[in-house]
Amino acid sequence: MKIALLGGTGPQGRGLALRWALAGMDVVVGSRDHERGQRIGEELQERLGDAPGKIVGMSNAAAVAEADEFVVLATPFAGHEPTLTSLKDALVGKILVDVVVPLAEGNAKKYDPPPEGSATEQAVRILGEDIPVVGAIHNISAYVLDKVDLPINCDVLMCGNSKEAKDKATPLVEKLGVNVYNCGLAVSARAIEHMTAILIRLNGSKATPFKHAGLKIWPEADAV
Repeated sequence: MKIALLGGTGPQGRGLALRWALAGMDVVVGSRDHERGQRIGEELQERLGDAPGKIVGMSNAAAVAEADEFVVLATPFAGHEPTLTSLKDALVGKILVDVVVPLAEGNAKKYDPPPEGSATEQAVRILGEDIPVVGAIHNISAYVLDKVDLPINCDVLMCGNSKEAKDKATPLVEKLGVNVYNCGLAVSARAIEHMTAILIRLNGSKATPFKHAGLKIWPEADAV
């Protein structure tokens, strides 16, 4: 399977590209600048060595066209609306996995959602219900994603208005080596995305002994 990863030249996108390729997926890294996308794709492929999956880089539009079904959006929030607006027609027939979190400019400890309530809901508004949007992978540190020799230390909370799209996207996300939990409709992204700002605050606090913690869902004691 070949997936498109828009914003794959950023820290979070690079880690995701590497981990999916190591799991056997072919990844097309998209960038606003074709040459930058191509260069980052070559750098990531060099890191992979003999991994079963391959990474190439190109423009965002070309990456979407190459995707079999899944397009993953991992741009900074400033690029969220313009990227989706420009690619709306190209996304018909695809499933969008939205990783973006709207954090305040200059203050990543503050959640700053758009009028729709969350980045995921903004994507639904822009694309309409005919292009399924799945919100996921919001709470994993870019640092953790890049440490591909170590397992990811948290679970993934997923939301979206299409159960079919979530059911399809779940195995894709599980290839990262994580547990995935369906947390309901797109409106749930308001809480899930907000947790990223809380984690950034905790991870940056001098009172905590860690820097890159994530969320983990634990069953009750007698179910373990």
